[in-house]
Amino acid sequence: MQRIDLNSDLAEGFGAYRCGDDAAMLSIVTSANVACGLHAGDPEIMANAFALARQNGVAVGAHPGFPDLWGFGRRRIPFSTGEIERLVAYQIGAAAALASYAGHRISYVKPHGALGNIACEERPVADAIARAIKAVDPTLGFLATALTQQVAAGEAAGLKVHQEIFADRGYTEEGQLVARHLPGAMITDAREAAERVVAMVREGALITLSGRRLPTGIESVCVHGDSAHAVATARAVRAALEEAGIGLAPFA
Repeated sequence: MQRIDLNSDLAEGFGAYRCGDDAAMLSIVTSANVACGLHAGDPEIMANAFALARQNGVAVGAHPGFPDLWGFGRRRIPFSTGEIERLVAYQIGAAAALASYAGHRISYVKPHGALGNIACEERPVADAIARAIKAVDPTLGFLATALTQQVAAGEAAGLKVHQEIFADRGYTEEGQLVARHLPGAMITDAREAAERVVAMVREGALITLSGRRLPTGIESVCVHGDSAHAVATARAVRAALEEAGIGLAPFA
């Protein structure tokens, strides 16, 4: 049976502010990307997410981003590659510590927001992330956006690279994510997202806005946890995959 991982970006509240429904998502997904306190998250939220993931048998990874609470890590900040390397290492350490505290263990790293987007396009930034992962723990996997510089950097560093696609985002003709401010960037209809995911997983290809197929390895599917339709989309994607005879299991 073909198998695929279903992941979501979680623990993205901060203090009294809550973002998304982590408990609901952790009953659906097989892997959780836990914010590490810079773009979102704090020790309380992180520890709770790791504990809930452990209870649900969900694999966990660090989800480092830019130190930008106001912008939710989605604004481009001109850090040097050395600064990025240390920012990522710092956040992996925080995630590893709180996962251990909760009786769990992180098994991979996935960059968030603007940091991840830049690393898709710019090899030096992707290399900095890969170096940070390898320096902290070379056994950690790199959950990388399919067909991007993240994949090349992870492979060059000798890391285990797992390529992911996005259930709720549109793709350009070059296989990059459509910028959020442009038409077609977000897919808000749960049924449409689910049907599209099944097609991409079955065909082993990204589907662009025009319908073009770009062949790629696919080991994981992401549903963003911060949107209003996140839980409905995740449920629809999981149900559609299972109905198509595709099993769900963590890639890690």
